[in-house]
Amino acid sequence: METQSQVVERLRETFRSGVTLPEQFRRTQLNNLIAMIEENEEQIIKALHKDLAKPKFEAVLSEVAILINELYYANANLNSWMKREYVTKNLATKLDDCFVRREPLGVVLVIGAWNYPLQLLLLPMVGAIAAGNCVIIKPSEISAATEQLIAELVPKYLSQDCYAVVRGGAVETKALLKNRFDHIFYTGSQAVARSILVAASVHLTPVTLELGGKCPCLLYGAVNMAAAARRLVWAKYFNSGQSCVAPDYVLCTPATRDALLPEIQKTLVDCFGTEPQASPDLGRIVSPRHWTHLMELLGRSKGKVVVGGEGNQEDKYIAPTVLVDVAEDDALMQEEIFGPILPIICVDTLEEGIAFINRQEKPLALYVFSEESSVVEKVLTNTSSGGFCSNDGILHMTLPSLPFGGVGSSGWGSYHGRWGFETFSHRRACMLRGWGLEMLNGLRYPPYTDRKLSWVRWSASPKSMCSLM
Repeated sequence: METQSQVVERLRETFRSGVTLPEQFRRTQLNNLIAMIEENEEQIIKALHKDLAKPKFEAVLSEVAILINELYYANANLNSWMKREYVTKNLATKLDDCFVRREPLGVVLVIGAWNYPLQLLLLPMVGAIAAGNCVIIKPSEISAATEQLIAELVPKYLSQDCYAVVRGGAVETKALLKNRFDHIFYTGSQAVARSILVAASVHLTPVTLELGGKCPCLLYGAVNMAAAARRLVWAKYFNSGQSCVAPDYVLCTPATRDALLPEIQKTLVDCFGTEPQASPDLGRIVSPRHWTHLMELLGRSKGKVVVGGEGNQEDKYIAPTVLVDVAEDDALMQEEIFGPILPIICVDTLEEGIAFINRQEKPLALYVFSEESSVVEKVLTNTSSGGFCSNDGILHMTLPSLPFGGVGSSGWGSYHGRWGFETFSHRRACMLRGWGLEMLNGLRYPPYTDRKLSWVRWSASPKSMCSLM
């Protein structure tokens, strides 16, 4: 069996051979990835259910369909993404070819997460393959069934000379990071991200970090409460709340809270029945350790539980839970919850809600529910977040033409669609010169004069660019 360093070096040799550069090779690998997912969909669904008790509907929507859509989108646009991008020229470069050329980085590492163990591993890989890189993927060992399936399938469908799966836990990942990569793409917690940055700094390796944070959902002004409750409940309790873009807490006025709560209670019954633990449409917490952490967090909260609150450790079940009277310094507000627990915090004005959001770290996503466009625009203009969506949750990240990524502590860089291709590409500035206009070029040669300087400054200025149009 190869060592990690041998795998990295083997892929580097493959990359140097140029085999990944042709467009047709990239298309072939993308099509093979499509075949891998489509031909093994039932196995994928079973693995995801074993790891997280994911309902088939959620597994297909968030793991299978989103990947297939990304792959077809990449295939449809690959030719245009790979084309030279010609740029505006000035008088001094009038006869030159000036363009940006996208080139693959080399051997890249993608480290996935356990909550969406297929999507968050393979979706970045789509961008890396499309950009012409060799790729090593490291699936999460916490979602063990999906990890095993990925390790079995990838070598069967993709070129083993160009793509490899490395398995293991924290020790193996730490060892893997000692190798030099041309880019590292990590999805997960901020704590682990810091250690990855330290490891990457040794080789000055660029890093993309897809992290998370506390994503707020602000309700203000006129709101369709029934629709808001349905969309909020779906976004929050999808995958049992284990989504980095799930609404982490709600901000609203006391009057809005009082109107929203009955609708949330009704929606939860409509979705999961009066005994949610028996519902086939509600997933489970990924591990006993994560279950214990969430229940301890709930136990430390000084908020009032008005919905749910029950849990079963053996089943890794936590009921969809809602709390009110939650203060800004509450235990639930000190970290990303990452589970089916929803605090509601009251503010009196829109300005107070915006100020509350801006006192926190910049979130991965920010949601605003309001029928008033002025409210939506005011929040959009006066806050910062990785993504923004009004009157719904999560859906913005399903569109491959939008970048997905954080800002500040919620992440560095972005991907999906063209943005993933760009993340794994070097934008090489190219100028192809001939021997023309040597009289003009002569102005830059010694002996220097003020007249020469004046002409050179003008020929390289924006004014000369305008004169060429």
